[in-house]
Amino acid sequence: MTQEHNNQTPPASARAEAARQKMLSAALDVFGRYGFDGASTRQLTEAAGVNLQAIPYYFGSKEGLYIAAAEYLMLQVDTHISGMRMRIGTHLMALDRAGEPLDGTQARLFLTEILQTMVTLFVAKESESWARFLIREQMEPTEAFQRVYQGMMRPMIEMGRRLIGAILDEDPASEHVRLRAFNLIGSILVFRFARAAVLAQMEWDTFGPKQVEILRGLAAELVDVIGPSKGGAA
Repeated sequence: MTQEHNNQTPPASARAEAARQKMLSAALDVFGRYGFDGASTRQLTEAAGVNLQAIPYYFGSKEGLYIAAAEYLMLQVDTHISGMRMRIGTHLMALDRAGEPLDGTQARLFLTEILQTMVTLFVAKESESWARFLIREQMEPTEAFQRVYQGMMRPMIEMGRRLIGAILDEDPASEHVRLRAFNLIGSILVFRFARAAVLAQMEWDTFGPKQVEILRGLAAELVDVIGPSKGGAA
């Protein structure tokens, strides 16, 4: 074997990692479509283009692959939101250290950024497999849900609650603020989870750049109208 050939051949560790990443991506799609029980090991390996022994070799078992797929989902989402989350989180921590309250105007700007990022992320083609996986875990939670919730969903929901609490001048832990947070999140996720109905009703062929900008504008409007209940309910 020549030195030139050695230089052109990826090292075994790189090939192994590439195979592992391919399996995780395929697993998200297959598990999302068929669920844990419905997805066979053959379907999983064929979708990834690997042999049957790849699952026990890389993940120990089908269960291990399922958990790893959930963690892979979190990693994929984090690549899109980590900068935003760190920037907002750093600002909030600085306020906490200084003992200063969060200004309502700044809270609206941060909340708008979060919702607009969610719009861009969840109408994108790549989020289809994530959405299927998450919907199944919402309906029949497993250990994977606990990992996704604790590692991704809970921190973002609690950040949103704090921002909404600052806007309303209410306790972020109150029942009212928690419900307002889910109402707001649902207003964005509907464009992924009810995608077909939205496209049909809006007479759009797809969510292209023009449609995404329209929805980002809507996200800003949703934040603009946040205010106390007209009935005065807490």
